[in-house]
Amino acid sequence: MSWIEAREFAWIFLIYGFLGWCTEVIFAGVNSGKFVNRGFLNGPICPIYGFGVLTAAKLLQPFDENLLLLFIGSVLITTLLEYLTGFLLEKLFHQKWWDYSALPFNIKGYVCLKFSLLWGLACLFILKIIHPAVLKFIESLPGTLSTVLCIIFLAAVAADFTVTLVNVLKLPKKLRTIVELEKALTSVSENLGERLSARAISLNSRAEELKTKHEAEREALREKYNRLTAKPNFVQRRIIKAFPNIKKGHYQEALEKLFKKPSKRKEQKGAAENPEQ
Repeated sequence: MSWIEAREFAWIFLIYGFLGWCTEVIFAGVNSGKFVNRGFLNGPICPIYGFGVLTAAKLLQPFDENLLLLFIGSVLITTLLEYLTGFLLEKLFHQKWWDYSALPFNIKGYVCLKFSLLWGLACLFILKIIHPAVLKFIESLPGTLSTVLCIIFLAAVAADFTVTLVNVLKLPKKLRTIVELEKALTSVSENLGERLSARAISLNSRAEELKTKHEAEREALREKYNRLTAKPNFVQRRIIKAFPNIKKGHYQEALEKLFKKPSKRKEQKGAAENPEQ
């Protein structure tokens, strides 16, 4: 592959990644009435769209004059890409990022017939109508300018991907710790009650000492819990907002506590600090 071909591939990825992001934002805006960054990354790009169109454009080039084969190929490529992406995201983060289980003819909720056909039609439209204009635009860019801009944009995407991945990978561990702390707090309280009941009559002073020790342990656990359930960082908040289906996974309750509104979080913190009220 020559440098010019590699640069063209990069531009196709960047352009369609941006157009895909615009499509997702418009679709989310129509449904919710507000702006939602629906991309995995913080910047205005959805890599899955860039990879999807790039793959389809190159693999389906021999069938360019046959609309039926072009459509079938588009359906197969986009369906496979969506399935693999959904599968890998769930394996990495232990959560489903989207779920088509309620729709007919779905495969494990990752893909379904309705959206596979829609993606196929969209891909066919792109390849026949939009892609020729995109290629002309890429060819019209001066060589040096094209190279410099391409490198800058790819570097920005790579940095964005790294930051996003690091923050998202921390989320499952954080949720597991929250669940473990909740269990530990409950266990400490129950254990204190049992031990005090057994010793309160004969060893009153020892019971007070035991109570003080358990209160200190519970307070330490509560402080750690409050720190963990404090306002999550920007990247984690944005990801949950963009993919609300994540809240329906293994850590649904912990996610709801972590991402509840600030006023609710303060109420919860107050209740935790004053359990007797």
